[in-house]
Amino acid sequence: MYLVETENIVKQFANHRALDDVSLKVGKGRIFGLLGPNGAGKTTLIRIINRITAPDEGSVSFDGRPSLPTDIFRIGYLPEERGLYKKMKVGEQAIYFARLKGLSAAEARKRLTEWFEKFEIMSWWNKQLEELSKGMQQKVQFIITVVHQPDLLIFDEPFSGFDPINAELLKNEMLELKKAGHTLIFSTHNMASVEEICDEIALINQAKVVLEGNVQDIRTRFKNNTFRLCVTEEHIEPLPGLFTLISEEKTGIYTEARIRKESCISNSDLLSALAKQYNIHSFNEELPSMNDVFIKTVTNQLKIES
Repeated sequence: MYLVETENIVKQFANHRALDDVSLKVGKGRIFGLLGPNGAGKTTLIRIINRITAPDEGSVSFDGRPSLPTDIFRIGYLPEERGLYKKMKVGEQAIYFARLKGLSAAEARKRLTEWFEKFEIMSWWNKQLEELSKGMQQKVQFIITVVHQPDLLIFDEPFSGFDPINAELLKNEMLELKKAGHTLIFSTHNMASVEEICDEIALINQAKVVLEGNVQDIRTRFKNNTFRLCVTEEHIEPLPGLFTLISEEKTGIYTEARIRKESCISNSDLLSALAKQYNIHSFNEELPSMNDVFIKTVTNQLKIES
């Protein structure tokens, strides 16, 4: 069952087409990554799903039927351009935003207190927002986004402004939200986080979806017969007709190498041939990173269109 479906979305701004026939399906309880270069159309699509703007053509479905204005109460949205009031006290505006999402004052304070204590930021409750660092402000905005426990959470560049420790904290919270049954859509340039937490992705480039699917399936689809081999011998010699040597490095008692298998050879045949020649410590197929996939897909599209 899909929580969000977009069908043939088109959005035009003057002479610029931001989205061109974009169709996506986001499953319930999944983490969906929305990827693409700057200006590709990701934020425009997020704003359409969130009913901030409307498509020129196409439709959005929410929970199996056409999207309704009341659906915004079932959505939490963390925009890339943060929208908190700098002169307002942190706790005061957190309650204000929670009430806009339908919580009573008492329930808002209760839930916010739990989140502030969880993030160890209760001491910030009575501070003005401008007194906080960008990362601290980001934590507050994250809490405001999730406090009403929406079915759908949309994060636009959520890791911006976070140091590695707090980025890891945010990733873990996103996984916990998924575990609790929430659906997440997030746009990011952080490809490592895509591999760690996304179930599916869509890559948008020049207003079109150019790649979509399960993260592991996509990485497998882009693999190029590259393996990492670790042996106890001093040196690895290429075996003609089986593999070529890409690189080799001596590390302690082992020799580690990257090799490329000939496409006509099966993995088992390669491993069998290697086992006859070497004392193998480890042998692993190397899947491309999502960063590699991203660069290759976008570059190939540019070559096709040039």
